[in-house]
Amino acid sequence: MAKVKKETKSVQDFSKYIRWFWMVFLGGIFAILLLFFLASWGVFGEMPDHTQLENPRTNLATEIISSDGQTLGKFYFNDNRTPVSYDDLPKHLVDALIATEDARFSEHSGIDARGTLRAVVKMGSSGGASTISQQLAKQLFHGEGSRNIVERVLQKIKEWIIATRLERQYTKEEIIAQYFNIYDFLNNADGIRSASRIYFSKEPKELDLKESAMLVGMFKNSALYNPRRNPVGVKNRRNVVLDQMEKYDFISMAVRDSLKKTELDLKYSPESHREGIATYFRGYLDGFMKDWIEKTPKPDGTKWNLYNDGLKIYTTIDSRMQKYAEDAVQQHMPRLQTEFFHQNTSERNPTAPFLELEQSEINDLMGRSMRQSERWRHMKYDLKKPDDEIKQSFQKPTQMSVFVWKDGKPSEVDTIMTPMDSMRYYKSFLRTGMMSMNPQTGHVKAWVGGVDYRHFQYDMVKQGKRQIGSTFKPFVYASAIDQLHYSPCDEFPDVPFCIEANKYGNPEEWCPKNSSNEYGGTRTLKNALANSVNTVTAQLMDKVGPQTVADLVKKLGVDSDVPPVPSIALGTPDISVYEMVGAYAAFANQGVYTKPVMVTNIEDKNGTILYQFKPETRDVLSDETAFVTIKLLEGVTQGGSGTRLRTEGYEKWRPEYKEIITGYPYKLENPIAGKTGTTQNQSDGWFMGMVPNLVTGVWVGAEDRAVHFSNITYGQGASMALPIWGIYMKSCYADESLNVSKDEFEEPVEISINVDCSTHTSTIGTDDSNMNDDSPDDLDFG
Repeated sequence: MAKVKKETKSVQDFSKYIRWFWMVFLGGIFAILLLFFLASWGVFGEMPDHTQLENPRTNLATEIISSDGQTLGKFYFNDNRTPVSYDDLPKHLVDALIATEDARFSEHSGIDARGTLRAVVKMGSSGGASTISQQLAKQLFHGEGSRNIVERVLQKIKEWIIATRLERQYTKEEIIAQYFNIYDFLNNADGIRSASRIYFSKEPKELDLKESAMLVGMFKNSALYNPRRNPVGVKNRRNVVLDQMEKYDFISMAVRDSLKKTELDLKYSPESHREGIATYFRGYLDGFMKDWIEKTPKPDGTKWNLYNDGLKIYTTIDSRMQKYAEDAVQQHMPRLQTEFFHQNTSERNPTAPFLELEQSEINDLMGRSMRQSERWRHMKYDLKKPDDEIKQSFQKPTQMSVFVWKDGKPSEVDTIMTPMDSMRYYKSFLRTGMMSMNPQTGHVKAWVGGVDYRHFQYDMVKQGKRQIGSTFKPFVYASAIDQLHYSPCDEFPDVPFCIEANKYGNPEEWCPKNSSNEYGGTRTLKNALANSVNTVTAQLMDKVGPQTVADLVKKLGVDSDVPPVPSIALGTPDISVYEMVGAYAAFANQGVYTKPVMVTNIEDKNGTILYQFKPETRDVLSDETAFVTIKLLEGVTQGGSGTRLRTEGYEKWRPEYKEIITGYPYKLENPIAGKTGTTQNQSDGWFMGMVPNLVTGVWVGAEDRAVHFSNITYGQGASMALPIWGIYMKSCYADESLNVSKDEFEEPVEISINVDCSTHTSTIGTDDSNMNDDSPDDLDFG
């Protein structure tokens, strides 16, 4: 009996351990469940609710979209992120992600039990167990893990909870798209769209297999696998991804082996506010959007954030035409600048880059520039430095990078010079402004505000205003046609002419001279405008009066000050390229002014339209007056200062055609209406050119009027500005998809004014007598 009792006691002792095991086991499970419940209730930190899961807070860049559907640029602070849908991701990109990060992605509901168990048993030595859903949860709601073990465990629990909620909230495809969109690929490449554009200059759907593998490889650690700093490591990591894709039968062994031998083949294209296409236009758009935001609050009354709210701005800019315009500037301006430097060596011009200024005048000019500089503003108002100390700082040699033209492209060179010397150096560079617009719709197709936005940020399309010289004359002629019904064939004597003092509020007698100082005989209006004859323009101004001309210009959208005095006939007012293109466009649009349009729609990130433009048009001139003015302007390219657009072979006896007249010969045979302009001392060169569905204006000059060419050969509008127009139009015509017109300008149904001067002669010669005459349009104040 004693033996039986002993055995019973042993059994009782064993059952006690079993009970303890189950108590500990169940208690552990209960504790884990309690941890999960407490975490889900937010005890260990705020958890996203249903609304936050449905609309996770991510900073989205505002995207600027061209009329042909291309991304021109973005507005962002830290996050250059533009989301794409799952349908925009190539299959091999998704396959690479699944093979590398979560092979059982389609089988689990947010947590991979097998992977988790493996990671626990092997203590993470065979890799982690985070699913794509967990990684998305980490990216969206708490970022990098804590180094504190307790906090890291709690973060992991929260990841699991959020991951399962994400799986209930979204489809598998939506989770993958969100993961690609949220990841930071470095170098301002936030999300897959920015990454594919920045590293490979293409959209995500255009990525090939090895490019997709490289980007997926960066998910391991983008700071370590940075293609710009660690190309060898990135290539090795890319090959690991290819191995994983072969392991899970996404690609064959042969494909894997061939791709592993290839290089990364990066096409790095940084996206920043100062780089890329249409930089000056984007600068204008920044101001436009800030003004719109001030006037257009969100439905809840708060303000839109231009840099984080993921707006989409649909613009009228055509990315192809914009590229052609920028290419034209970059082809012409380096050659023109080379000639300018040649004429302004210290031997040729001791006061370079200034001409015709005394040293005291130069000192005054530089002093004003110093006080207007950003350096002065910063030291004076931010650092509160006294004036004497600021002035001394401008004389202190400083390490800096300055702008240069290198191999025909904008570049930088490191140097040491004083800030004052650098200011003078930058004043020696010629600038440009160019805008191209459809006259019927008002849609602006191209906008180039300077030669390089990084170094010359002042926009010479809309901000800058310069004297316009003879490009103003068509407004005088149009007023005369409208008021007095003149024909292009009507003759006027080419003789010295004066408007007496006080006739139009002019305090002194006004007697403009021809730039050639030659007079005699008569000229038709067409011949006079083609050759910028000042005496004939003065006679027309006397007949219609300056107030009539000033009123017309105002109706044509010119907001700049145009005083009603006789001298405006020769282009004394300062007007912007933007205003001039809008005004000229009315001639090509049968007398109807259409306000230039740059933005057609603005949408929020969900595609809701927030803004839609409304065309602003008004009748200014009759269709007959507009057409007659066009016929006058055609004479400029048929036998006047724009004739070089049609000629060839002139380089044989005009050396400047070889040296700086870029793109010559242009061989344009279609109807072109245009006008060159050159202000006094060759400070400003203009060309306004029109075909039936495209009006383009070009200005070239320096920051200061005292910086200019010494002679009219290189300093006239036909040499400074016209070549940019010619190169641009050649490119536009070569791209047949643009449908730039080569047709005649549309003639009104009824026209009572004779525009055919083919049988008309004058004592100066026929309209075609000066076919190769590049007479300057020099503005002479007389």
